[in-house]
Amino acid sequence: MGLYPFFRVIESDQDTMVTIKGKKVLMFGSNSYMGLTNHPKIKEACIKAIEKYGSGCAGSRFLNGTLDIHIELERKLAEYVHKDAALVFSTGFQVNLGVIPTVTGRNDYILIDELDHASIIEATRLSFAKVLKFRHNDMHSLENQLKRCEPGKIKLIVVDGIYSMEGDIANLPGIVKLAEKYEATIMVDDAHAIGVIGEHGSGTASHFGLTDKIDLIMGTFSKSLASLGGFIASDFDTINYMKHHSRSLIFSASITPASAAAVLTAIDIIKAEPERIVKLWEVTHYTIDNFKRMGFDIGKSETPIIPLYIRDNLKTLKLTRMLLDEGVFVNPVVSPAVNKDSTLIRFSLMATHTKAQVDIALEKFDKLGKKLGIIH
Repeated sequence: MGLYPFFRVIESDQDTMVTIKGKKVLMFGSNSYMGLTNHPKIKEACIKAIEKYGSGCAGSRFLNGTLDIHIELERKLAEYVHKDAALVFSTGFQVNLGVIPTVTGRNDYILIDELDHASIIEATRLSFAKVLKFRHNDMHSLENQLKRCEPGKIKLIVVDGIYSMEGDIANLPGIVKLAEKYEATIMVDDAHAIGVIGEHGSGTASHFGLTDKIDLIMGTFSKSLASLGGFIASDFDTINYMKHHSRSLIFSASITPASAAAVLTAIDIIKAEPERIVKLWEVTHYTIDNFKRMGFDIGKSETPIIPLYIRDNLKTLKLTRMLLDEGVFVNPVVSPAVNKDSTLIRFSLMATHTKAQVDIALEKFDKLGKKLGIIH
């Protein structure tokens, strides 16, 4: 049917406009929330790192793959999210795979939100702990599951800080209250929150002023931090334990020197240019208001991730293709990733998007949405 929407080849850098088949297209499908992937300072830092260290480490952190730049990065990350220590992994997915099964054992419990990221789901499958799922952001449901846990066992609550498809924020105040009541541990996956919320974009715990109450903060480098990799931050003893027991760390090659240099520079830019976060939120509020005015169902989104619920597989794929033909790149989310009645288009924003660019996309959505009978 000509509607296959995946593995579309981009021939340029990841910016607000990209090139596909020689044609300029507006990019509203990127996770580069800070718009830093082609920042000249980051490019320069990557080049210098390659000149000094070469292109790769040819080994794991555990053996020959730890560079001084990795140690510098871990110190900066720990300071950034206000934790004692941090540990860098090769990808964000590997952070969850390496942390969740390592801190839980056969007689413990992992409590997950039903809309947690796939990497969290996969991580629970590697653990011998009992997995209990609670309804999305529903504190009554979470408490009912906590009541099922045996006293004295580890109870690890794992949530996304910002949910990657729905665009809403975890109810950390409610989770902290329950964790204290039932003596549970909290891990927050801040993959989509770093750079977006909190002091200097330092994440969900900072956003709510609850950093001291969150035991484990996870983040990725592939979104706001313009690189590839991930980290976990916690107290010194927990991080030291991870260094010697986390299999996805010990048995994977370490991130490249250029990747580490990119993150170090990205954090400096975000701190030095707070106007980036201000601009991101200005364009986010503008876009959300306009989608609502047009009649699109955006659920409970309150962040630069805006889901446009189509609730029909075929229409979702058709709208994605029609938008691309008109110069707008977006990502479709169809079954089996979601239920057939929950299919959506994920519209995501960068700090570098202009209102003029958003207006072009909004005009296309309005015209095509009406043509397909999605809005009226």
